[in-house]
Amino acid sequence: MSLGPTGSGGPSTAGAPVEGELAGGAVLVDDIGELVTCAGAEGSAGAEGSTGPEGSAEEALGIRHGAAVVIDGGVVRWIGPSGQAPAVDRRVSVGGRAVIPAFVDSHTHLVFAGDRSAEFAARMTGERYDGGGIATTVGATRCATDDELRTLLAARVAELRAQGSATVEIKSGYGLDIATETRLLALAREVTDETTFLGGHVVPAEFRSDRAAYVDLVAGAMLAACAPLARWIDVFCEPASPHAFDADEARVILEAGVRAGLLPRVHGNQLSHGPGVRLAVDLGAASVDHCTFLDDADVAALAGSDTVATLLPGVEFSTRMPYPDARRLLDSGATVALATDCNPGTCFTSSMPFVIALAVRELRMSPAEALLAATVGAATSLRRSDIGRISVGLPARLTVLDAPSHLHLAYRPGVPLAAPLWG
Repeated sequence: MSLGPTGSGGPSTAGAPVEGELAGGAVLVDDIGELVTCAGAEGSAGAEGSTGPEGSAEEALGIRHGAAVVIDGGVVRWIGPSGQAPAVDRRVSVGGRAVIPAFVDSHTHLVFAGDRSAEFAARMTGERYDGGGIATTVGATRCATDDELRTLLAARVAELRAQGSATVEIKSGYGLDIATETRLLALAREVTDETTFLGGHVVPAEFRSDRAAYVDLVAGAMLAACAPLARWIDVFCEPASPHAFDADEARVILEAGVRAGLLPRVHGNQLSHGPGVRLAVDLGAASVDHCTFLDDADVAALAGSDTVATLLPGVEFSTRMPYPDARRLLDSGATVALATDCNPGTCFTSSMPFVIALAVRELRMSPAEALLAATVGAATSLRRSDIGRISVGLPARLTVLDAPSHLHLAYRPGVPLAAPLWG
C-alpha cells in the first residue's frame, strides 16, 4: 500500500503490520479503521463514534474512529485523534484495519505429548466424553523428553500468538506424578507467568484402587514440589466423571494449595449439575471454568461473587455436549470470560477468534460481549488489570484484524483475520 507523509515526525512503514514492528523507539500506529480499547468511557472519551447506551457492552468497548496510538518501550504512551500525535521515531500504518486488545487465553493445557484424534472421531459417532481419555495423554507425556515437550509447546504457543493472543495461562495435569508435574510446570514457566498446578486433573490408573492416597499425594508432596513453579491451583471437580474429583476431594486439594500460597481456580459443572461452582465461590476462586450445567443457585452465587464464569465453547463444539447459557449468566450480572481450553482431548484449537464466533452463534452473546469476555473478562479471571485493554500506561499488546471492524470476528468465522501487533 502507498502511504503519504504523516506530519508526526517519523517515516512510514507500508504493508500489513506483523509481530515485532512496535520495537525500537516511539512508534505511531496510524490509519486505524476502528480502535477498540475495551476501556469503556476512558477509551472513548472525546472520540468520535463512541457506540452504545451508557453501561452497555458496546460502550464498554470504548471504540474510537479516526484514532492513533503511540507506543514506546512496549507501553502505550498516547491515544488520540490521528493527525494530532506527538513526534515519533517511526510510523506503522494498519491501512484502515481494526485494532483491538490482544486476546487473553485464560484456560489452556498446552504441555503434552501424544495424539487423540481417534477419540475425537469416536465422539463424532456417538461416544460420550467422561474424562477417561486423559490417561492416554498422561502415558505419552510421561514418556516424552523435556526437549520433545518444549518443541511441542513452542509450536502451540506460536500458533496461539499468530492468531492474536498475547497472554496465555497453561496448566499441568498430564503428568500426575511428582516428577512429570514439576517438569510440565517448569516448561510452562518458560513461556508464561500464568502457570497452574493441576495435579488434581484425574486420578491416574495406578491410584484407582486408593483415591484417598492420590488426593493426599496431590495435596502433600506433589503440591510442595510444584507450588514454587505455579501461580494457580486447579482441580477437576466433577462427580459425574469416575475419573475426576468430588466436592470433598476437590476442597482438600484447593485448600492445601491456598495454604501453600497458590490462588484457586476450578474446573466445574462441565458434565452435569454439580458442586464445582459453589465450591469455587465459597473458596473465593478467581474463576470456575466450563459452567455448562448450572442451576439457579449456581447462577445467583456467581452473580453475587468475584468469581468469573469462564466459558469454553470449543469443548462443546468438539464433544457435542450442550453449550453453556451465557445469556443467563450475563443477564444475572455475572462476569463472563471466554478461553480456548486448548487440549488434546476435548478441544484442540488455539483460536480465540473461533471461540468468539462460537460464543456469538451458540452462546447467544453479542459480538461486543464476546470480545469483552475474550479480553477484559479473561484478564479478570486471571486477576489482572494490566492486560485485555488498550490504555495509556498499560503494556502495548495489540491485535490487528484484517477487517474494518471487530464485528468480523464473528461475521467471518474460520477466516484468519487476527494477527499480533506487539514488540
